[in-house]
Amino acid sequence: MIKKLTLKSILVKFTLLIILIFSTNLFALTNPSETPQWHNIQLPKKSSLRGSAIIDKSMWASGSNNTVFVSQDGGKTWFDKSPKLNIALKLNTDFRDIALFDSKTAIVMGVGSGEQSTLFKTIDGGESWNVLYQNNDKQGFFDSIAFWDHSTGLLLGDPVDGYYVVKKTIDGGKTWRRIAQSNLPVMLNKEGAFAASGNTLIVGKKNKAWITTGGSSASIYVSNDQGENWQRQTLPLYNKTETSGGYGIGLNANQQVFVLGGDYKQREQTYVNMVTFLHNQWQKINNGTHGLRTAMSCQQNICIATGKTSSDISFDHGQTWQVLNNPTMPKNEQGFYTLAANNGVFLAAGEKGKVAVLILP
Repeated sequence: MIKKLTLKSILVKFTLLIILIFSTNLFALTNPSETPQWHNIQLPKKSSLRGSAIIDKSMWASGSNNTVFVSQDGGKTWFDKSPKLNIALKLNTDFRDIALFDSKTAIVMGVGSGEQSTLFKTIDGGESWNVLYQNNDKQGFFDSIAFWDHSTGLLLGDPVDGYYVVKKTIDGGKTWRRIAQSNLPVMLNKEGAFAASGNTLIVGKKNKAWITTGGSSASIYVSNDQGENWQRQTLPLYNKTETSGGYGIGLNANQQVFVLGGDYKQREQTYVNMVTFLHNQWQKINNGTHGLRTAMSCQQNICIATGKTSSDISFDHGQTWQVLNNPTMPKNEQGFYTLAANNGVFLAAGEKGKVAVLILP
């Protein structure tokens, strides 16, 4: 009897110890008083950076003036891997999105009218590039790309013939098929899409995909079949001007959808800049409404949303928010244009060649 009670006592104490250890680790990730900090890095080329991607320690940032920078050591050192092809130098395009498949394989998306909208691909970490796909429509303008895997992905382009150009590839981007107009809703008056941060189009689990639009009609387009059919839903985002509305989409760890936006001509104003789909409807998020937000990424229960002027952080999957300070940067320049995250690490990129890394404890 004595041995049995002693064994039971030992088991109880051991269980309590495990619970205490677990609780301590959980607190380290959820306690707002232990807010992680940005580590800011200045790249030698002061381009406007609107594309970002990260897998493990492989980090990529892209932007204006044909710019691609790559770090393979978690952001400690960065190297200029901008395409040196004659066509790339001639176009001098603005690379506003990146699809990263592994540390060596990536597709960068150039924007602009007509042939300036071009996809370039590398399979050796940016040492060499080839033209993967080029827009031949004078009215065409690429906005965003997203892939479920190495083969299957989507491309969003500005409207042609009254419908957004949504194209799908099943061979890694070698060929693209435009989704039939009959499978897309007719555009609303003064509606438009923004190539702001590489997050206007995103894909998720279970073959889902989302597109957000702006202008005087803020909307989200939803597909449940890998982009073959789309339905539009109205968003309660700020939409009073033709430069307002949805600028980016994010998913938390539970695959809950968030749409961010505002107005780039009124970056610092107070307006509804974030909404989420909850309880079968779109709802405004009380995040302090600190101006335009263009990108959002999440790791575990922590989410970060950012815009050029500042950033916000959430410790509960995006339900409540607080300001994420970046005190080493000037006021109204403490945020970024684009965000990416992987394995507890956030990568941000913004104006004048500015990148930053934030590592969760």
